[in-house]
Amino acid sequence: MPSTRNIEKHNDSNPTLRALSLSALGIVYGDIGTSPLYTFKTVILLAGGGTPDGNTIMGSVSLIIWTLIIIASVKYICFALRIDNDGEGGILALMSLLSLKLKQRPFIIAVGFMGTALIYGDGTITPAISVLSAVEGLEILSPSLKYYVLPIAITILIILFAIQPKGTTTIGKAFGPVMAFWFLTIGILGARGIIQHPSILEAINPIYGLSFLFSNGATGFFILCGVFLCVTGAEALYADLGHFGTAPIRCAWFGLVFPSLIFNYLGQAALVLEGASTEHNIFYMLCPGNFLLPLIILSTVATIIASQAIITGAFSMTRQAMQLGWLPRLQVTQTSSEGYGQIYIGVVNWFLMLATLGLTIGFGSSEKLAAAYGIAVSATMLCTTVLLFIALHKLWKWNIITSGLVAGLFMIVDASFFAANLTKFANGGYIPITLAIIIYSMMYIWHKGYKTIAIKQKEKNITVDSFLDSIQKEGVVRVPKTAVFLTSKEQDIPPILVWHVKKNHVLQDKVIILNINNLSIPWCKPGDQLQIVEIGAGIWHAVANYGFMEQPHIPKLLKKLEAQGYDINIKDITYYIGHETIFVRNVRHTLSKYIKILFVFMHRNALPMSNYFHLPPESVFEIGRQIEI
Repeated sequence: MPSTRNIEKHNDSNPTLRALSLSALGIVYGDIGTSPLYTFKTVILLAGGGTPDGNTIMGSVSLIIWTLIIIASVKYICFALRIDNDGEGGILALMSLLSLKLKQRPFIIAVGFMGTALIYGDGTITPAISVLSAVEGLEILSPSLKYYVLPIAITILIILFAIQPKGTTTIGKAFGPVMAFWFLTIGILGARGIIQHPSILEAINPIYGLSFLFSNGATGFFILCGVFLCVTGAEALYADLGHFGTAPIRCAWFGLVFPSLIFNYLGQAALVLEGASTEHNIFYMLCPGNFLLPLIILSTVATIIASQAIITGAFSMTRQAMQLGWLPRLQVTQTSSEGYGQIYIGVVNWFLMLATLGLTIGFGSSEKLAAAYGIAVSATMLCTTVLLFIALHKLWKWNIITSGLVAGLFMIVDASFFAANLTKFANGGYIPITLAIIIYSMMYIWHKGYKTIAIKQKEKNITVDSFLDSIQKEGVVRVPKTAVFLTSKEQDIPPILVWHVKKNHVLQDKVIILNINNLSIPWCKPGDQLQIVEIGAGIWHAVANYGFMEQPHIPKLLKKLEAQGYDINIKDITYYIGHETIFVRNVRHTLSKYIKILFVFMHRNALPMSNYFHLPPESVFEIGRQIEI
């Protein structure tokens, strides 16, 4: 996927803008674009099902329209997209930007990573509900086919996750055109329904939605659970900012996606207003019978594309969390040389597959899954709004009243949806929340343990001067080789270098002490990526800077040094890394002890440092040591 970090603003005639807007349709808008398959159906079901009256229909679709306007169009498209971290968007990028510039670091980080964990929680439901809702169109084609819906959906999901290791670069080129055709199709189908009952256009007036919401007591409140489903994919509008840039995302939204969604929701409402049965999926009832099967196939393909975007987003988010030090090292595989975002993380893929298949089999239908869907996403949006308020006030320098009024509107809407979705907790909503709590706990434990080790390493720090003195006093023999010692930023001289000298009394004549520094920005400028200074006696101290969207590759980095004229032979380097064995001292059975035990387990199962930094196995020398926590 082409990066747009340096792309300037385009006008509508620019072919780059058109191409990126088309690509954005396939990546950014898959989730929100397939919501018409189940949103209005769920709203009518929550309103009591059967044949709803005119006020219910008009009020429901009015709420959907204005939710799309306030949440998607105003909050994300107009405001959030303007707050980027060196071109990158999403809750992690926003959190990193704010924590880098402001003092409320612990609170900002807690909110940011809670929002991230919640995205994982609902991310397991999105592929299941999307694919099921598409395949359920077969029931309208023939009632006898309903027994095949679940097996077909399961098969599609298994294939989808199974092809991830191969990458989706080739077929991914078709995602944009397919989704463009999808949006045109649902827009035309919606217009067909509107023509049958044009009075439905009156529902654009927000009075219908507000009147229904406040005059129907508990029913109006519960319906918000269904209404919220129309914007469950809105977070992707912000998260994919770095892939496309602001202009293409906005162009695709206002030029095609938003009008098509509005037309389709109004069309479904018009159909029900005409007296159509709500027993089956209202979306498919907009379609003439002869075109039903092609529409089912198109819907299935669209939901697969939407699911692919969720999976790819999970890979990207996991890499960011690893680089920021909140998850242990995992194997990251680049599946294509055409785009840096084309990656695969096996652990994440198989976790999502097992969770998604479990939910698909356990719930069995999109109607039942809708009861569990939305609670985690609504909480994520609440977290984003909190960070958005801080950004408006602290970064944009808006006064507290103006920031509060703007963010307050979003907060009221988000909090209302979150409160309504909490009523789903006992009906399956506890599943994504539980997953989110587990993932957040893992992040907290890893970060806490990582900091504990860093403190212990700092306590045993050896200064450069004392080390250089020891080399001279002990008569260490120097050999014509190059050695690279990896160390943390808390140490001047790594313990493995001290051990190597003490035990062997030999040291290479060219030594590079290399510290990997993970930044709170997505990309490090090429000129700032490597900083190196000689500290004496043929020993160099180097700092390799990587943004949270970058994957460290030490041999490639050192090749740059060789190309710049440094006297090193990249093929003749020995890499020295520490192999820490972490153990917990024998203390009472306390919560702190169990947290440490979990950290030890995660540390033991993390990807070896040599693999993560792409070090050649035949050139790696590991030195073991024990660390007590």
